Amino acid sequence: MALETTDHILTRLMALHPKIIDLSLDRMWQILEKIDHPELRLPPVIHVAGTNGKGSLLAYLRAMLEAAGYRVHVYISPHLIRFNERIRLAGSVIDEAALADLLSYCERANGSAPITYFEVTTAAAFKAFADTPADILLLETGLGGRLDATNVIEKPALTAITPISQDHAQYLGTDIAGIAGEKAGILKSGVPAIFGPQENLVSNVLISRAAAVGATPYIYGSDWTFSEHDNGWSFSSKKGRRNFSLPSLHGSHQIANAATAVACLDQLSGFDVTEAEIEKGLASVYWPGRLQRLSKGPLVDELPSHVEIWLDGGHNPAAAEQVANTFAKWNATDPKPAYLVAGMLNTKDQTAFFAQLCSTISKGCCISIDGEAATTSSTELAALARSGGVSMTAKDSLEASLLSLQVELNAGPCRLLIAGSLYLAGRILRENG
Repeated sequence: MALETTDHILTRLMALHPKIIDLSLDRMWQILEKIDHPELRLPPVIHVAGTNGKGSLLAYLRAMLEAAGYRVHVYISPHLIRFNERIRLAGSVIDEAALADLLSYCERANGSAPITYFEVTTAAAFKAFADTPADILLLETGLGGRLDATNVIEKPALTAITPISQDHAQYLGTDIAGIAGEKAGILKSGVPAIFGPQENLVSNVLISRAAAVGATPYIYGSDWTFSEHDNGWSFSSKKGRRNFSLPSLHGSHQIANAATAVACLDQLSGFDVTEAEIEKGLASVYWPGRLQRLSKGPLVDELPSHVEIWLDGGHNPAAAEQVANTFAKWNATDPKPAYLVAGMLNTKDQTAFFAQLCSTISKGCCISIDGEAATTSSTELAALARSGGVSMTAKDSLEASLLSLQVELNAGPCRLLIAGSLYLAGRILRENG
């Protein structure tokens, strides 16, 4: 049994490199050699990059593949509550003792060599995936693609790129074509590449990069498409049109993510997933912190029953736009005022984030995110929100925010949105049990 908790080990690993993120593959190759190259002993890999929707796409793929009886490994980042969430082994989140032993092993193998937190934990995940039998691995990039620590798989079974927009500007810059080029770094010769919905400039970059490396693109808008209708949605390709039920995840953007998952399965060689199993996956898919309605817990009990509480970890303008579009669609048939509690990191385009929500939110409060060094202060964030067109005031906590909004929340049916960061979403879920 491990003698230390994973939290202790992870804290120590953070000190091995002065930068939280340092895009390079040299350190990754070095530690993989020290732990006997687990990346060479993995099951078939679906490698996913993009700005928004990566995690949701993996959630759909996992639900659909597991509905078909396959054993599925999953690697995601970041986590919401516990680091263990990042590593799912053949259907189950890795347990504490196994994770602690794994991290200790990689720490000893690495020694005092500089390595980032994400690199050493990704190497640990690869070892876990190599040592545990499974049929397939769903692998999410952490940041970018070309130099991401996950980009060491020579021949994945499939690659997929979800919608690309500006995010992580301090690492990837603000040039959307350049960002697309970095994400396209996961494309590999002879490997099918599924491109989700993209703006034209991004699509052109992806298609060009696919041609340059010899990848086989399967492109939204030309090779496949989808459409929403009253009772569900349809997926269309050269194979014909197939109709599916609405997924259990909320928001119109989730249909795009579900359709991208179907496109992936269409191009995934050696795996058989029927329409009935896709339907089962659509009904069972679960992805917390992404337009998630809280239906129980202390926070729900504290507020009147007519208040719908929605939690979303989206942190860039594109994510805020998706939330605004979803609220607008709901308001067309079930109009309700919406109020916002927001917390964000200072690495995000905060004014643009709030500008997307200005027609949706009546008023709200800004808070800082406890325990996050990069959090924006509530006062500064409220000023940025107002410059984006949303009437927001600074408060010390979620509790103070709810007290400030008490009159509005008590007045009648309404929606309360808590949003702006996955770190905030994780803290809310932890506090709400």
